[in-house]
Amino acid sequence: MFTTDARTPQQSLAREGPPGAAAELLPRFETPIVPQATISGHALVAVIAIMTFLASLTTGAVMLVRAAASEWQADVAREVTIQIRSAAGRDIEADVAKAAAIARAAPGVAEVRPYSRAETARLLEPWLGSGVALEDLPVPRIIVVRIAAGATPDLARLRQELGEQVAGASLDDHRGFVARMRAMSGAVLAGGIGVLLLVLAATVLSVMFATRAAIATNRPVIEVLHFIGARASFIAGHFQRHFLQLGLRGGLIGGGAAIALFAFAELFGDRVAGSAGDQFAALFGSSSIGALGYLAVLAQVALIALVTAATSRYTVYRTIETIH
Repeated sequence: MFTTDARTPQQSLAREGPPGAAAELLPRFETPIVPQATISGHALVAVIAIMTFLASLTTGAVMLVRAAASEWQADVAREVTIQIRSAAGRDIEADVAKAAAIARAAPGVAEVRPYSRAETARLLEPWLGSGVALEDLPVPRIIVVRIAAGATPDLARLRQELGEQVAGASLDDHRGFVARMRAMSGAVLAGGIGVLLLVLAATVLSVMFATRAAIATNRPVIEVLHFIGARASFIAGHFQRHFLQLGLRGGLIGGGAAIALFAFAELFGDRVAGSAGDQFAALFGSSSIGALGYLAVLAQVALIALVTAATSRYTVYRTIETIH
């Protein structure tokens, strides 16, 4: 804010009166260097709100995917699968029972569950359809082996024993699937960071244009203040506070909308009926981003507001340097 003295011609001629009376005739008023309500300011608030909303959605999606991927990896790492392929002249039921007994005797194994022929048929229904005669197909039988918590069984020895004692038996520890899950999780994280960087870059550019527009509108006032000795930090501080308020306002609008959307999904996600809701739950697990996710959204609001203020201050300094 800067102070201006306004004199009328009559007040200028009133030199003989007392100093106090003359001072009372000079009204003093304060005018902001940066206009508080402008079209560009409202547009900047809208842009920041949209950017914050998109950044918050990206952060929430990344957290959901990473949580689901971690859960999948933990579940897969605790299980191994034994496949028994049918061989000519052998009783596959006996081979399944023998492989299950070998797995139960292995140290570190908590549970062994052989899949029956009917359960195997149900697993293949999505691809082969119902009513398929599995007796005519060389469909392997599956045994799911669950590892005890904290245990590290000797899978190489178990694989060797199965190969020696049960014809057509193989052990799969899902290491390839876990590696692909880790790669996918890392790719999602990298993509989310890339989107956040793009959002910040767009916010910085928007603030720079808005600051330059505000400086161009008030350039005569800024030049006068600069020539009469006002420090650059004093002028930049006004712009910084103004754009900090705009950044906080836009960030709270965008972040609040994202938080409301995540809260709505958390409250009503379990009530979504139909296969779409089931598939979403199977893919992403819980629809809640948790307290950490909400804190991350609030942190993004503060970060965008600080970036907005810092960008405006930097732009003002660079502009003042061009005034000679």
